[in-house]
Amino acid sequence: MKTHHGIILCLAAVIVATTSTISVADDARVKPTVGIIGTGDMGDSLGPRFAELGYSVVYGSRNPDSEKAQNVVKLTGDDARVTTQKEAAQAGDIVVLAVPWPPMETVAQNLGSLDGKIVIDISMPAEQAEDGYLVSLVETSSAEMIQSWNPGARVVKAFATLASYVIDNPDVVGGPVTVPIASDDRAAKERVGKIIAAMGLDPVDAGPLRLSREIEALQRLYMVPLLQRRSAAWEPYFRRSYFWECIWTDDYSDPVGDADDLADMPDTQGPARPCPGT
Repeated sequence: MKTHHGIILCLAAVIVATTSTISVADDARVKPTVGIIGTGDMGDSLGPRFAELGYSVVYGSRNPDSEKAQNVVKLTGDDARVTTQKEAAQAGDIVVLAVPWPPMETVAQNLGSLDGKIVIDISMPAEQAEDGYLVSLVETSSAEMIQSWNPGARVVKAFATLASYVIDNPDVVGGPVTVPIASDDRAAKERVGKIIAAMGLDPVDAGPLRLSREIEALQRLYMVPLLQRRSAAWEPYFRRSYFWECIWTDDYSDPVGDADDLADMPDTQGPARPCPGT
């Protein structure tokens, strides 16, 4: 009987261990919640795309009961909901800051603790100068300021240099659209890069978070055709240079500090071509 009892205990342990393993595996397949702060033109485009990828979407709004906010929820799907900005930020494993400047300055400092969360800044801190062209409202960048206000957050600058209609349908412009990504957190950068690729866009590692300044400059450049009221605009596409490595010389410049630990971005443009003459 002792032997039988021991066998039964062993079988029970195996069943428990197996059940536990399955539970962990199932949990690993469950995608996190995305808190989108803002229900405007970019928020209501990114939300449905995240939902399509299987993420649970929670919108944060100043007026959660407004018709506009409720319509965005309906557009996103049955699993989406809207609440206050702070509650949405706290619910999200990934938090997207999709509010304009200058309101961003207040919003980003009143979301509660964002420690450990990936925080994606898509904002454009700019205004029109006297000549109508854009000038920056900040000395550094929006992303760097958000990081300083939330030092425990994993801030990423992304989705900042494209229009909402491209997020809705990347094929609408007839070709690839590049999304530069800047962050001091390699893992966060890689995770956002995979999301961008899954949305049918072209992720590019733009370096550390301070390079958000250049991304925000690109935002202002991106707006030029619209401000000029031209009949055609542009969408950024960083076409791969296949031959740069063919002419590279070691004394051209010093390598960047993280050259041996670069973020691994999804390859959306295929393998490099051989050097000419090889």
